[in-house]
Amino acid sequence: MNFSGKVVLVTGSTTGIGEACAKVFAQSGAAVMVCGRNEQRGLQVVAAIRAAGGHAEFAASDLRTTGASDRLVADTVARLGALHVLVNNAGILYTADAVETSDEQWLDTMAVNVNALFYMSRAAVRHMRQHGGGAIVNVASEWGLNGETNHVAYCASKGAVVQITRCMALDHARDRIRVNSVCPGEIHTRMVDEILAKKGGDPEQSLRELAAGIPMRRLASPAEVATCVQFLASEHASYVTGANLVVDGGNDATAGPYPG
Repeated sequence: MNFSGKVVLVTGSTTGIGEACAKVFAQSGAAVMVCGRNEQRGLQVVAAIRAAGGHAEFAASDLRTTGASDRLVADTVARLGALHVLVNNAGILYTADAVETSDEQWLDTMAVNVNALFYMSRAAVRHMRQHGGGAIVNVASEWGLNGETNHVAYCASKGAVVQITRCMALDHARDRIRVNSVCPGEIHTRMVDEILAKKGGDPEQSLRELAAGIPMRRLASPAEVATCVQFLASEHASYVTGANLVVDGGNDATAGPYPG
């Protein structure tokens, strides 16, 4: 897939799936705006992209702050000249049931996973519809399609992302703006490692046990999700909008735990 001449903004791209997306788009010729709260990690991602011959810039941004989304889109256009693709990847996760979820955790989850994604998308649409269209790809989750114990806030937020994707796809089809999402399952990211670390025990054994419940018997790499994001943003998916692409090794196809 060739993204030469395109500008791609990836939120939450200092680690994990977002970092992989930034690198995949840069490898295919796009100019990429890397952004996140961790400036040190963001600059490391930019340096790696540049070392590989790609074009990238970094913008430090906390998307929970008022006006951050509008400023980030404007900064991207000012520094890179346009905005053709937005990847809404920034997200947070708290492990707790409803009783144990604090007001602060609930509000923080919605602020990052839902509000910021909506504000970013709105800001991107305002630019894209004046410049011939574009593509938005949201990183949702298989937990936005199905429930999961002890993750009520996260699951609710990702369910909202799925519906935002559908509604904005309908609203902006005639603006030539396609809106889709990927719904990853178990991806081997820093977030997964942190969740397993909180449970204690041998982390490698925990990963093996997690993989045993997946039909493909393994976790995906962030790059495998990134290539799906890239496809949805590309002209190869020119007739795809309002879709929620499940990338989960077969989990969503089961009616319960996959048999051993």
